[in-house]
Amino acid sequence: MRAVLIVVAILALAGFLAVAVVLPQMAGSDARDAAQALISGADGARQQVAAAAQKSGSLSGSGNDVKLAARSDAKHGELKWIVESNGTIRGWNEKNAIEISIMPTLQGGSATWSCRGFPITAMPASCGGKS
Repeated sequence: MRAVLIVVAILALAGFLAVAVVLPQMAGSDARDAAQALISGADGARQQVAAAAQKSGSLSGSGNDVKLAARSDAKHGELKWIVESNGTIRGWNEKNAIEISIMPTLQGGSATWSCRGFPITAMPASCGGKS
């Protein structure tokens, strides 16, 4: 009877470790993949905003006619974006609780971009992450 209890205790401990250590790491990987999908999904809008800003010489109104359709991804769920009139692109993914902001700056007639996202642990270094 004592041997059975020891085996059960070992199995319970192994199960706890799997839930406490392995599953969060898997979820973190999924969140990082979803963040990268959000960032890369905004590339077309970045090009359109940059072209409009270069043509007018200003970021004001550069995002007015730029639209990005939501995209449903089997792994990440729905990815959504909004382009603001100043060219800032905001994206989010509810399934992984991720938000990004990709902000343009006009320098010498060309748009340069900076990116910030939340949670930081899911973001690549190019979007304010620590990795």
